[in-house]
Amino acid sequence: MKHINSDSEINPKTGKPYYYKDNPAAVKLRDSKRMYLNGKEVSKSHTLHKSGRYKSFQEAAFSSLPKYTLTKKGYVYILSNPAWEGWYKVGMAADINDRVNSYQTASPLRDYYLEHYIVTSDRRAAEKKIHDKLIKISKGVAGEWFDVLLSEAVDVLTKHTNEIQDDEEENKQLKLELRYSSS
Repeated sequence: MKHINSDSEINPKTGKPYYYKDNPAAVKLRDSKRMYLNGKEVSKSHTLHKSGRYKSFQEAAFSSLPKYTLTKKGYVYILSNPAWEGWYKVGMAADINDRVNSYQTASPLRDYYLEHYIVTSDRRAAEKKIHDKLIKISKGVAGEWFDVLLSEAVDVLTKHTNEIQDDEEENKQLKLELRYSSS
């Protein structure tokens, strides 16, 4: 990489002396490590981050599919649509905003509503446990759609979160007890 003497050379785009970040090679290198979706930069902390430029999330998701299947962290959510009053979809996603947007794309009225969600370290396991609980209290089930009161569905998700926190607290306490008893 050519060293630019900022005192002697002028950046033709700005008319000012070069700044080290103006170096075209440095800009190109930084951009090569970024992910863009529809021209907007996606955070490197995003679950499915993969360097490149993508027109749609589908394109980005399919190129990141191996990473998606390995990622456990994510969300379990409740969606509703007034067309199916009293029915709620309970599903999982690595990216909650993208999942809701994908439903909106499928609906000409853009009438899906995110009613509630939880963050979980293992979205697949959490979704399965939550589905099992909802099946027991639901008046009807169609795939991931449940005929339950919204308050009941929210309660199941909340209780699941509390159970996980209780388990984590119990594990921490057990580790502390083991550490002190072995000393």
